[in-house]
This record gives sequence, C-alpha cells and structure tokens, in this order.
Amino acid sequence: MVLTEKEELELLKDACRQSFEVLYHRYSGKLYNFMMKVSKGDSYTAEELVQQTFIRVWENRENVNPEKSFISYLCTIAKNMLLNKYEHQTIQFIYEEYIKAKVTDNKNITEEEVDRKLLEEYIDKLTDKLPPKRKEIFVLSRKEGLSNKQIAQKLNISESTIETQLSKALSFMKDQLKLHYDHILAILITLIII
Repeated sequence: MVLTEKEELELLKDACRQSFEVLYHRYSGKLYNFMMKVSKGDSYTAEELVQQTFIRVWENRENVNPEKSFISYLCTIAKNMLLNKYEHQTIQFIYEEYIKAKVTDNKNITEEEVDRKLLEEYIDKLTDKLPPKRKEIFVLSRKEGLSNKQIAQKLNISESTIETQLSKALSFMKDQLKLHYDHILAILITLIII
C-alpha cells in the first residue's frame, strides 16, 4: 500500500526509518536536480547537499510539518546550506588573500600577527563609531594606557564618569564583536581593495 506524503511525514515524525527511506527515494532525485540548477551544474556539491539535507531532516524530524510541501521544505534547507557554504568559502578566500597581501609586505609576519592586526583594525573601526567623548576616553585608556585617574585629571571629569564611559564602550565592543562574523567580510574586502 502506497502512503500519501502527509502519512509518510507523520510516520517520519515518529522516527519511522522506512518512511524516511520512502521519502528519500521519492524526493532525492528531484532535490538533486534542483541543486544542480542552483549550484550551476556542480554535481559534487549537489550530491553532498542532498545527503546533508536528508541528514538534517532526520535529525530534526519532529519539526517537519506534514501539512506543508515536503519538497519545498527540502529545497529551502538545501539552498540555505549552499548559501552558507558559499559564504564560508568567500570569507575564507578573502581572508587568505588578506594574509597573502600582508605576508608579501613583510615576509616574517605570522598568521597570528595578521589575526591580531586584523582585530586591531576592526576595533579601530568600532572605536570610530563611539560618541566623541566616549571615544576620547576609550583611546586614552586603551591606546595611550592612561589610568582612570589620569584621564579624569586630563579631561577634568570624575573617575566614576570615566568608569561608566569605559564600561559602555567595552559593552558596545563586545556586542559588535559578537556580530564579528557578519562584519568581517566587509572589512576584509575593504582592506584588500585599499
């Protein structure tokens, strides 16, 4: 007896391996054809993503909605995985180009030094986004190494104001660094183009 897609998906949600196999045989070819189009004929990537998509479906089978089109669900997962793969490859390529450019400038530079320099450049860009007074305090503290007391005397403001402003600056930096992945691509592109 042949079950409907909805019935197979209901069984899949209950961890039925036989339904998983039925769905795999029913839809893997269609998904492969879709991925061949999306990946511009890259058969290796298409095959890899079909396998990874079905693994993801099995791992998250309880989230499958039997009321919705299963092939659309598969295509969405596979397309997102492909986009993530391309994004990762792009970032890796740009990072490698950045390292090559820096190493050409100085043959003795290590990858760790490049990482540190890259992070410093990123923090400098973040520093420029701080409000003027907070930026001044941050630069005096982190770049020039002045104590809170020295900064307070130099700027004629209280030490508690210095502490508050530094705390806000550091909090901003941490929040932005959490988004590091999203912003690093743009920074790397800018550094290579310059």
